[in-house]
Amino acid sequence: MAAARNADLVVFVGGLTARVEGEEMKLEVPGFAGGDRTSLDLPAPQQKLLERVAAVGKPVVLVLMNGSALAVNWADANLPAIVEAWYPGAEGGHAVAQLIAGDFNPAGRLPVTFYKSADQLPAFGDYRMTNRTYRYFGGEALYPFGHGLSYTTFAYANLKADPTGVTVDVTNTGGMDGDEVVQLYLTHAGKAGQPIRSLKGFERVHLKRGETKTVRFALDDRALSTVDDQGVRAVRPGPVEVFVGGGQPVARPGLKPPPGARGSFAVTESRKLPL
Repeated sequence: MAAARNADLVVFVGGLTARVEGEEMKLEVPGFAGGDRTSLDLPAPQQKLLERVAAVGKPVVLVLMNGSALAVNWADANLPAIVEAWYPGAEGGHAVAQLIAGDFNPAGRLPVTFYKSADQLPAFGDYRMTNRTYRYFGGEALYPFGHGLSYTTFAYANLKADPTGVTVDVTNTGGMDGDEVVQLYLTHAGKAGQPIRSLKGFERVHLKRGETKTVRFALDDRALSTVDDQGVRAVRPGPVEVFVGGGQPVARPGLKPPPGARGSFAVTESRKLPL
């Protein structure tokens, strides 16, 4: 606490370690049970210390080191910056310091959904996909799959989509060079049992400030196919909604929707595919 009071800026490193997250572990502590997570919160001692440090009134950057999602709701509402470092290895300290200093522009995107609470997920014994992963989760996530911020901004325009592929122009509209992770999501509207949306492609592109590049995604039968309740994979006729952007087209209070562009096309043929 004395160090926090004497600092200009606090970098608070917290999260999990391999001592608490893993498979088939002989572990019984609050929030964890034999390798399973019974809570997605930061461990209670860390959370209490984080709140005490933030109460000092200095700017706090929370750096998370973990291998699975954390429900950092308090930090989201009360801290100006959160860096997800995962388990970054021996050079992790240098990488995080350089990121905070602005030596490079962050462009990471979440490969999992960060839920607000374990209560948003089905019980361990429920093996259905309902409310699991970004493809079927109908609630409001803390941070959605594919989310990530940058020190610059991007804009999308001139989306063109048909069953063979999708193209879009991406422009760096901010004041700093940086990478954008362009993500393609498809939704098979009106087909029962299908995902809310599915990621069908992504491309990381480097754009100097003010620069525009055209990004193209090719679509094949696999990308256009759906699986019915009998387990049959096929390309089926019907409308397909398209979103291309810097994340999923979702938002919540305190979290703006990512930049992106929408479109649609229709599939007119049927083709059965192998699973």
